[in-house]
Amino acid sequence: MKLVIVESPAKAKTLLGYLGSDYKILASYGHIRDLPSKDGSVNPDDNFAMQWETSARSKKVLSEIQSAAKKASALYLATDPDREGEAISWHIYEILKI
Repeated sequence: MKLVIVESPAKAKTLLGYLGSDYKILASYGHIRDLPSKDGSVNPDDNFAMQWETSARSKKVLSEIQSAAKKASALYLATDPDREGEAISWHIYEILKI
C-alpha cells in the first residue's frame, strides 16, 4: 500500500477516485502543529530554536498517519504547492522521522 497525505478530506476523496485501491489517502486537516501562544516558543539563544505544540485535534490525525506510514511501501506528501502546504509537509515529515 502506498500512502498519500493531503491537506483536506475533500482532496482525499477526490484523489481516491483517481489513484485506486493500491493507495491509502489521508488528510492532515491543515496544520498539525504550531508555536504555542505563550512566551518562549522561540529561543534566540539557541539559534532561534522553536518549541512546537501539537493540538489535541491533530494528535488523533497524526496517530492515524503514523500507523498507516508504518505499513506503507511509499509515502507521498501531496500538500498544496504553497508555503502553507510546504510547512504542513515539513511538520509531518519531521514527526514521522522520529
